[in-house]
Amino acid sequence: MSGVALALEVVVVFFLALFLLHRYGDFHKQHRMVLFATLLAWFLCFLIVFILPLDVSTTIYNQCEIDNVHLVPSSMQRDNSSNTSVFPTQRVAKSCHKPWSYIPDGILPVFWRVVYWTSQFLTWLLIPFMQSYARSGGFSISGKIKTALIENAIYYGTYLLIFCSLLIYVAVTPKWHLSWSDLRTIGITAANTWGLFLLVLLLGYGLVEIPRSYWRASCHGQLLAKTYFKAAKLMTEKADAEENLEDVMEDVRTVNETIKYNHPLRKCIDTILKKCPVEYQEKMGRNMDDYEDFDDKGNPYPSKNSLVKLHKKVIYAVQRHNRTQVQWQILLDEAFHLEDVAKNETSSTHQFIHSFPSAEPPGWISKYLYTPTVEWYWECVFRRWCYRVLAVLLCLFSAAVVWSECTFFSTQPVLSLFAVFIQLAERDYNYVYIEMACFVTIFFLCYCVYSTVFRIRVFNYYYLAPHHQTDAYSLQFSGMLFCRLTPPLCLNFLGVIHMDSTISHQQRQQTAYNSIMGSMQVLSFIANGFYIYYPMLIVLLCIATYFSLGTRCLNLLGFQQFMGDNDLTSDLVDEGRELIRRERRKRQRTEDGEIRRREWRERYSDQRERYGGRSRSAYSELKETDGSSTDTGRAQSRRDRNDKAELLQDVEPLDFTGEEQLETDNRRYAGGQYLATSASRSRIFDDV
Repeated sequence: MSGVALALEVVVVFFLALFLLHRYGDFHKQHRMVLFATLLAWFLCFLIVFILPLDVSTTIYNQCEIDNVHLVPSSMQRDNSSNTSVFPTQRVAKSCHKPWSYIPDGILPVFWRVVYWTSQFLTWLLIPFMQSYARSGGFSISGKIKTALIENAIYYGTYLLIFCSLLIYVAVTPKWHLSWSDLRTIGITAANTWGLFLLVLLLGYGLVEIPRSYWRASCHGQLLAKTYFKAAKLMTEKADAEENLEDVMEDVRTVNETIKYNHPLRKCIDTILKKCPVEYQEKMGRNMDDYEDFDDKGNPYPSKNSLVKLHKKVIYAVQRHNRTQVQWQILLDEAFHLEDVAKNETSSTHQFIHSFPSAEPPGWISKYLYTPTVEWYWECVFRRWCYRVLAVLLCLFSAAVVWSECTFFSTQPVLSLFAVFIQLAERDYNYVYIEMACFVTIFFLCYCVYSTVFRIRVFNYYYLAPHHQTDAYSLQFSGMLFCRLTPPLCLNFLGVIHMDSTISHQQRQQTAYNSIMGSMQVLSFIANGFYIYYPMLIVLLCIATYFSLGTRCLNLLGFQQFMGDNDLTSDLVDEGRELIRRERRKRQRTEDGEIRRREWRERYSDQRERYGGRSRSAYSELKETDGSSTDTGRAQSRRDRNDKAELLQDVEPLDFTGEEQLETDNRRYAGGQYLATSASRSRIFDDV
């Protein structure tokens, strides 16, 4: 059963990572190595989160077995003075039963070692290299690799310099005698310290912002105003992206006209043109003169390095332009839906009516389950209350996390709420409850941290956009962050539930995950100081997030943020409302035109079928009457033809030349047919 549980979680985690990658990445356009590296990083991080509760339950069972071994009654002792048998005080052995997800010894240490070191290889070596490779504008694989190595030389050299300096310091210090395992532990501790520093920042933001976002989602008016605000900002970004694309395409057009078909760099130009939008490719293709020799004019030609830079600009400009176009359409649909909800709230029919119904026919769910009445009750009544209840629950959970992060170092008494829950379940060896409590706790922590990673945006260099609009650099950057944040997150979770003896100072068996981390006592000032007291800063970060100090600072620096009590925010909301109103009118005209064309096509097809049927019936009637009058018609036409021949024979032929007259061979009927005569055909060309 344990093997089934482990295999099932591996499969579930793989499809979860694949689903997220499909939502944010593009399987058809992005490089396969980029997709593989990102998928592997996300998969390993999610796998650690899902497997760690099984490690906790397995460790508790092993601890129970160890306690039973020490509780075996000692042999009978003989008291020499009284010659009586004395039995020591005996404690009843615990009844340990294996959990349903028990993993045999030796599997988890190997599993954690492979997962951890693979994730560290990804985050510190492979993904930074792949980021530079993906953003490179080189035209060949070797050129991209060379560019990536040059860009990462400073990155790798800095870490190598720090490591060598520390190694020399340890070697010349006589009181330090470090083994290879101690050096490995120092490296792991340094990586976890960097990750914990960033983890507390992201966790402090997510613990407040996630419950508040769900609460604000229940307030329809504020949500609609924020959507208008986003529309105004996105329109500015969209116009900037279009202008940037135009400038880059102008540079491409200039280079395309300069370098002709027989130039050695023409292949590079063709590669750049393939990355351009189709309409620009057609324009440049029409203006291209392939018959002009590149040596005829004395114009200066760009170098290959300048073409590499131009190629990089084209990739970035096209990606940004496509992303803003897709986001604009998605934001329009969201704004139209929210306006429809506001209109339907006062509806007396209790049926949800869309301004722009879907052109696709309704499916089985829309017909029988999610009917317009059910949709009205969900959108206008139940949804807001569900969001508010969920926001309250998340707020309570956030408060429990903040309290536990500030008190998890206290073991007597136990103040961490999650440690209390685990210890209560450990007394009864309720492994299902232990695993569920561990999973819910670590899942909430991961949700707060990972959702912040998906929300943050560093200008246009890092931005995770859904609907397949995330570039390769941002995908790999997120994978790198996940690999750096997940190990310290798991260590922090084990410390909160008092399963890490380094922090709780309890004599108990370590989890398999702790065993690969080594003893943190090698650096006691980090194990006994930084790991314990630094997470308390979450309180200050939560207070700063609650009062929106970061948002206010960004607003003062010129980065417009949504703030309800700001004049600039009100102006942007009004501007966004006008933009949405304009787009609604435009879409309404388009819909009306489509309806009129559809009605015209249906009406025209009906008339064509009706007239076609009428003509077919008339043809059949004519065919029926034609059989009876065939003989009389033929006789009548024969008589008319003879009469016309007699009349034409009596008429004098016209003289076109004034000298010769036309022979009777050239006479015509009125019907356009020549009259057959008895004259010989051999005399037709006698006068030629």
